[in-house]
Amino acid sequence: MTSFWTGKRIRLRGIEPDDWTAFRRFAEDEERLGDVLQPPRSAEGHRAWAKEQAVAKADDDCFQLVIEAVDTGEAVGAVGSHSADPRAGWFEYGVTIGADHRRKGYAAEAVVLLLRFMFAEQRYRKCEARIFAHNEASLALHRRLGFLEEGRLRDHVFLAGRHRDLVMMGMLAGEFAQLHSMSEL
Repeated sequence: MTSFWTGKRIRLRGIEPDDWTAFRRFAEDEERLGDVLQPPRSAEGHRAWAKEQAVAKADDDCFQLVIEAVDTGEAVGAVGSHSADPRAGWFEYGVTIGADHRRKGYAAEAVVLLLRFMFAEQRYRKCEARIFAHNEASLALHRRLGFLEEGRLRDHVFLAGRHRDLVMMGMLAGEFAQLHSMSEL
């Protein structure tokens, strides 16, 4: 049996201190995409963050994992859950893929592994994703995975000098089970 956390192309794993360079690259890629604009962080800041994450415990089903390509062992992205509400049964998640690794199926496979864990093992009933309206690739990915648009927050974020819409997408555990296996990828 292969690991629950390993798919055909990727493996999800914890953050290691040496992953700081990959996360620095991901941050630069997100800035170029126009998804996140934050003050630059020093190399030492990235190193300290990765070292801290490597020993951090999951916080109430909120965690971040590295997406690693099975064939090369390279960190190609990250996926994680956040804002989990176990009582109400919903959580939010996010995914990022490095610019050199996009459109290879890594994000889709990582999201399915994460959702399978959160729905089948942790018993959550709903996943939510917030996506910038200008990020057509991410919107298309979520639609392919079975997420439905639940709403649009107009001019909700200020980014790169202007206000932008934020699209709210969601998927229920039953919808996931109809489209994806709950036991294997």
